[in-house]
Amino acid sequence: MTVSSDHFDVIVIGAGPAGALAATRLAQEGLNVAILEKSAFPRFVIGESLLPQSMVFMEKAGLLPRLKAAGFQYKDGANFSDDRRFSSIKFSEKFSSGPASTYQVERDKFDNLLAEAAVDAGADLRFQQDVTAVDFNDAGAVIAGAGPEGAFRHTARFLVDASGYGRVLPRLLNLDTPSDFPVRHALFTHVEEQLAARNFDRNKILISIHPRCRDIWFWLIPFANGKSSVGVVVSPEELKKYPGSPSEKLWAIINETEELKDLLSDARELRPVGEMSGYSTKVSRLAGPQFALLGNAGEFLDPVFSSGVTVAFKSADLLIDPLMRQLKGEDVDWDADFAKPLQVGVDCFRAFVEAWYSGELQDIIFNPPSDDNPIKQMIVSILAGYAWDEKNPFVTQGPRYLDMVAQQCA
Repeated sequence: MTVSSDHFDVIVIGAGPAGALAATRLAQEGLNVAILEKSAFPRFVIGESLLPQSMVFMEKAGLLPRLKAAGFQYKDGANFSDDRRFSSIKFSEKFSSGPASTYQVERDKFDNLLAEAAVDAGADLRFQQDVTAVDFNDAGAVIAGAGPEGAFRHTARFLVDASGYGRVLPRLLNLDTPSDFPVRHALFTHVEEQLAARNFDRNKILISIHPRCRDIWFWLIPFANGKSSVGVVVSPEELKKYPGSPSEKLWAIINETEELKDLLSDARELRPVGEMSGYSTKVSRLAGPQFALLGNAGEFLDPVFSSGVTVAFKSADLLIDPLMRQLKGEDVDWDADFAKPLQVGVDCFRAFVEAWYSGELQDIIFNPPSDDNPIKQMIVSILAGYAWDEKNPFVTQGPRYLDMVAQQCA
């Protein structure tokens, strides 16, 4: 059997947002980079509502012109509703400096845009590559697997895992650890809707809370073409109360909310309802001397604040400097230079997710401080993705400040 073998400076597993952005930046630095992607593009993925912080990383890679030319739906904030109360957040009212708007994207098109940018920068992108084994030695990494043309056994000076929920290195290196979050279940689809005929702001994601059980929440993410992403997050115990197919369950739960039921009364499913369960993940370490985990391959919390792509981009951004220094012969402390800085924002988002499900953050959102209050501006900054701005006390002391504000707003 013929086994193909190539050598690279860096191999990136996965061509999603983290992998494509990292490959683009590394190729721009002059490195010989390969991306091994298990699927074929374009492909369906959820996680379609970006945060303004993501625009910082797109700009650093020189990709904003491509993004602006793609025609994606403009996004300037988020709306929240529970049938009784309504609250609107504008990202322009944030505390942190940086962009105040972003986009809502169909991920097949968005991810393809990023992958094409990586290729244009010089990365070698190979689809349908299934990585099945990894070994490390003094020279770097040996990556084995198979693709459409047969088996491969490539070598690299450094290995980046951006495989998302595929979690290649956590599986192969036994890095997975139990998540702090309880198991939750998501049902989702894309629909053709008639929101243009209703009083609906397409420039914002709508987060709806179930009127009976505030652990259940919905997303409605409008795209630029009369389509939207619709989904619900619910505990497995609650989901058991709804019989039928995934589609029947999704619409039964939606129909228990007055506003969302009305908004989607004439919506038509464009794809089968998908399901994900137990999606929260965690690892024992994010990097070693010859590898790093980016985005969901490392840790994923919850979809409620659309933080996934932002964390993916931040992890790719943090990778560049220590990796370039290491490849030039410098000693790098991957925990101090990569893992701990990344964890600052992840822990901030964690505090907000925990406060959401405890109800504290919902109380704050529906009874917010005044618009000119710096407390509100600091909270808006986190919701805009600026979870690494350590001038914001909600970044460095999130649980304490959220608890304090929630007591005042309840």
